Amino acid sequence: MATASKTSTSSQSTPAPKRAPNSAFWKPLTPSTTLAAVIGTTPLPRTDVMKKLWEYIKSHELQDPADGRTINADTKLAAVFGKSRASMFEMPTLISKHLK
Repeated sequence: MATASKTSTSSQSTPAPKRAPNSAFWKPLTPSTTLAAVIGTTPLPRTDVMKKLWEYIKSHELQDPADGRTINADTKLAAVFGKSRASMFEMPTLISKHLK
């Protein structure tokens, strides 16, 4: 009977270096007056802008109940989006026009 012997190879590979966060991604941006009506006037990073935008959408129940990916804009959001309905996937593009 042949038995398979397990050989332990101790390869001492160095761990991959951790990626440094992109400082431009975390840079506080100033919202336009139209966007400031929704999220406030404080300069925020893009991630926080999207968080505040989603807080607004959820608190005002603007998500389409039939299709959760669609946002039915109220008057404030329609001014930001430029249209009455927007997909959650196109929101970052529509919002970026209002950030400096």
